[in-house]
Amino acid sequence: MLLKHRPPEIDSSPVALGQGFSHLDQAWAVVIRWLGTNKVDFVLIGSAALAIRGDHSARGPAAIVPAPYGRNFDRLASALVAQNAGLRSERVVGADRGVPVPVKLTADKLARGRRWLLRFSGYDLDVEAAGSRYTELLYESNRFEISPGIAVEVASPEDLEHYFHVRRTGVAPEFRVIRNTPARGSEHDEDAPAGFAEAELDGDADITAARVKPEERGEDGPEGK
Repeated sequence: MLLKHRPPEIDSSPVALGQGFSHLDQAWAVVIRWLGTNKVDFVLIGSAALAIRGDHSARGPAAIVPAPYGRNFDRLASALVAQNAGLRSERVVGADRGVPVPVKLTADKLARGRRWLLRFSGYDLDVEAAGSRYTELLYESNRFEISPGIAVEVASPEDLEHYFHVRRTGVAPEFRVIRNTPARGSEHDEDAPAGFAEAELDGDADITAARVKPEERGEDGPEGK
């Protein structure tokens, strides 16, 4: 009789963290190792990613953006179901705070969900939707080996800010380009070359303005005219 394949269970033994990563929460390292053992492809975001990039004050659950293809969601769903993963609420207080709410997870549900706040075997994991930007997210990420044999793709600082912004506001940041065209002969002519613009970031974000050169917008400079 053929036995149904069971995904590897989470191993709670401590991870021997490499040089420069001793400040990482063991819970993050254990979850990262478990995801790798289950062959789940993902980019790490959230507090764990900040900590890997050197922020010793980062606190919070491990958070990932899984690669958006069917077999990957199958592996992630199977691993979570095997650990009896349930939903957690960060608003619950008292004795029930650590008790997850049972949920029937499937690959399709994970693929369609915007954000899953999960708890299993004493560990927390946030699963964020990639949308159409996973290829860019992966391309801009950096690979870190936090322990011998345990490597993880970590989102760029800009992408980390993007996901923190989405979590704070519920919407993705939007850029607006405002063209400044000083009146001819004004005293600001020399300070504001023609063709320059200010870029503002809508919403509650850290970046509020930037200077953009014409060639960076794909326009021709004076020499190309």
